Amino acid sequence: MWSHRRSAVIVLVVLAVTATNTCHAFVPVALTSSQNIAGKHARAASMPALPEGTTSLGRPRMAAANRSNRRRQQLFASPAEPSPAADERCDVLIMGSGPAARAIATLLSSSKCPDGSPHGLDVLMADANFDRAWPPNYGVWEDEWDAINDLYQSFGRTLGDNKCVDRYWPLTDCYFGGSFNIPAEERFRVDRPYCRIDKDALRDVLTLTAEDDDGYRVIRANHISRATSTNLYQPTGTLTHDPDGSTIVLRAKDGEQTTVRARLIVDCTGHESDLVLKDGRAKSKPAGFQIAYGALVTVDEANSPDKSQIGPYDKEAMTLFDYRTDHFSEGSDAEKSAERAPTFMYAMPLKDNRIFFEETSLVARPAISFQECKDRCFTRLEHLGIKVVDVEEEEFCYIPMGGPLPAKDQRIVGFGGAAAMVHPSTGYHLCRAMLAAGAVAKAIRTELDQNKSEVNLDVAAAAAYHAMWSPANIRQRNFAVFGGEFLMKQNVEGLRGFFDGFFRLPLEMWGGFLAGWPGLPNNDRHETWTARLWFGLSFVSKLPLQVAADMLASIITYSVTGGEDLIQSVTPLLGNPQSYEHVERPKNMGDVAAKAEARKMIQESKLTETLPVAFGASSSSKKVSAKKKDEAESETPEVPTKSFQ
Repeated sequence: MWSHRRSAVIVLVVLAVTATNTCHAFVPVALTSSQNIAGKHARAASMPALPEGTTSLGRPRMAAANRSNRRRQQLFASPAEPSPAADERCDVLIMGSGPAARAIATLLSSSKCPDGSPHGLDVLMADANFDRAWPPNYGVWEDEWDAINDLYQSFGRTLGDNKCVDRYWPLTDCYFGGSFNIPAEERFRVDRPYCRIDKDALRDVLTLTAEDDDGYRVIRANHISRATSTNLYQPTGTLTHDPDGSTIVLRAKDGEQTTVRARLIVDCTGHESDLVLKDGRAKSKPAGFQIAYGALVTVDEANSPDKSQIGPYDKEAMTLFDYRTDHFSEGSDAEKSAERAPTFMYAMPLKDNRIFFEETSLVARPAISFQECKDRCFTRLEHLGIKVVDVEEEEFCYIPMGGPLPAKDQRIVGFGGAAAMVHPSTGYHLCRAMLAAGAVAKAIRTELDQNKSEVNLDVAAAAAYHAMWSPANIRQRNFAVFGGEFLMKQNVEGLRGFFDGFFRLPLEMWGGFLAGWPGLPNNDRHETWTARLWFGLSFVSKLPLQVAADMLASIITYSVTGGEDLIQSVTPLLGNPQSYEHVERPKNMGDVAAKAEARKMIQESKLTETLPVAFGASSSSKKVSAKKKDEAESETPEVPTKSFQ
């Protein structure tokens, strides 16, 4: 009986996991090289002695640098041995300069923290392409963006009072017609506002360099290292860790190399990072890929009968999904291809006759062709009578989704795509990364507090990972991973039925699934296994019978073939995933009392002439004199051996 009940529960639950929406929050991957930096926060106090008035790079030192860094100068102090030589020093080195990188740098360097944790840190950002514009278009739900605004204000940062919102739509439209007796022209309207983020404005707001109060410094250079195993890198010597920090070699585009010494390194160079290893021991499906071709265009409206629309797309609504395929000739190879490997149109009407179109493959493995997306985009527009007169921008969107999480016990902290933070079912990432930056910044600031009696950098790195991937959040992610796997196997009919049912759920339910991150609106509807189970049961009831049956079969297959993570995410069974929290390694001391007793007896023995290493001697030697006996007895043995001599 129990086994039957459990199977039924699991099945229904998983059905929920399937729910997924699409997103366009692509995070640029790591870039490379650069020149060296500067700014009033250039650390001087802990650097090697230099001629008065110069920096290690031979540039004038600003007086403000000495003042602003005086509070941090003890971070690298080591009473045991001198700190390794370096051209630049910082508390935290951020690799990359995309949205995730600038978000975490902004909050780490802020002098204010909502929980009253220690002052801002000295942050250095490294990216050879720091000055390059961000290519993607970012779409977000309005209430999620409001939550992010609130978080940044709590850190004393402002996102510009909606300065970063380029366009606002009060409504969101979808088209799922062509299957399950849904007419092709039928519009599914969602009463939830959507926004287009002004990528240039957001980039400017998050660029708080050394010229700003509490800003971060920038070096235009990239790392040249590649992780080969946990905390080991090639080429040898380009990146090393020790108890007091990390030393890394950066290279600029002109070939100039700079050695940077940092307490902690945060890698924001994207999903395919060379510095952050993935967990190879946990069972994980490989990543899927969201591929999209986008174009910001101007259209000809001279003969348009209704200026409130561009083709079928209402200018006062953002079109999230158009999964119709009636723009292909019936029975043609192109139609069959589009049904087998579906793509949808994503449309953002801007001002007047300007609109951003994007033909998107939600998630696939292997990825669909960019050329296929582009061809389908313009075929669709032609069919809809939309005449493009100018293409202002093109976008090629590549988003790895799902895949393994970072390996544990790494000193390098991955963040953003490097920590697999992209939503595994939808590709949403911008809001997740910007919100997660708050928790991660708090964890790092707390662990690097110079007022602590002892700073353990392994604990600091583990705390940062735990702030992203707590066991509870991993369980929620596992639920969404199944959703991505289910979506990958659907043809266009299955996706139409899936999303038509998905958006018929209460907004709080489907909104929470799309959020998928603690702190985002409605995420509380998915944070527990009971909430996810209820979501799944509710979702299945909204699906066409054909799609519901396929989901049920997929749940069973997924669970039987090694997807026990799904069972863990929607039931109390199997406990919690392993935590990222630091676990102190046991000290190999052996039986201290037994060794102390043997040492004392040897000292008193008239037969034994040597004191074994196992009992506290630095090497096998003659017995210590009576004068030294009491000192030997008081010492704690630290070097165990395998033999008793």
